[in-house]
Amino acid sequence: MQPLVFPSFADVAAAAERIDGHAHRTPVFTSRTIDAEIGAQVFFKCENLQRTGSFKFRGAFNALAKFDPQQRKAGVVAFSSGNHAQGIALAASLLNIPATIVMPYDAPAAKVAATQEYGARVVFYDRYTEDREQIGRSMAQEHGMTLIPSYDHPDVLAGQGTAAKELHESVGELDALFVGLGGGGMLSGTTLATRELAPKCRLYGVEPEAGNDGQRSFKTGSIVHIDTPDTIADGAQTQHLGNYTFPIIRDGVNDILTVSDAQLIAAMKFFAQRMKMVVEPTGCLGLAAIRQVKEQLKGQRVGVIVTGGNIDVEKYVELLKR
Repeated sequence: MQPLVFPSFADVAAAAERIDGHAHRTPVFTSRTIDAEIGAQVFFKCENLQRTGSFKFRGAFNALAKFDPQQRKAGVVAFSSGNHAQGIALAASLLNIPATIVMPYDAPAAKVAATQEYGARVVFYDRYTEDREQIGRSMAQEHGMTLIPSYDHPDVLAGQGTAAKELHESVGELDALFVGLGGGGMLSGTTLATRELAPKCRLYGVEPEAGNDGQRSFKTGSIVHIDTPDTIADGAQTQHLGNYTFPIIRDGVNDILTVSDAQLIAAMKFFAQRMKMVVEPTGCLGLAAIRQVKEQLKGQRVGVIVTGGNIDVEKYVELLKR
């Protein structure tokens, strides 16, 4: 088995050049209300306003843009609950690469519809009884396609790191940065960018309480595998960190925090009412966390990456009514 070759900040910088003109340079928003509540200056990097509605387009386009002619002809296969699916589907469409996406039967309908509208073929599976990674590997082997996982791939995580690169370049020195954590693609990419551009910045991953495999892995020093967690944060319903993402997170992150579903709903309501933004539950992890630890952030400059805004309208309304 070949040893893993880990990406560096140079790969994040190369990814930024590769996706330039294809991915949006998303805005950084502030809120006087949240600044007063936290007692800090808070900067929201709004990846909910990225193409396909989440940061996942960055890593997807970076990975597919590196395909050789044979890979482009054979196509790409990916597995995802929705945001990586849409990112791969749109990137593949822009690059004229056939795409097949393995999605759970209970994936948000809006995410499934968007994935299909971007031109990808969707194959469904049961996330509670079937192994999506095995399905993806089998399809890749059978049809000669290239498997691009949703987070555990050097080109994917390098692409995700471009969001943090833009944030640091836009707002300058940060004291702390909070990033939602599922499989670790965004957090590991953010780690590469942050340790290069803002080495003194404290970096925190944030998970839903029900899916704290990353926190447990961080504390024990080895990857912990869990059953699919029951949480409204569907983008963080991963079962384990990756062989690429975990070592980067272990060595470069200060801590991993958890928040409840109720805290995520409260954050969704804040984004909707005070910042006029639709943010999916997973995208609310960072805001929920800074509210939880605000006493530690007084007088500081704090970054939050808002990872996505893809949610079914009916589900969104239902959650806001709780």
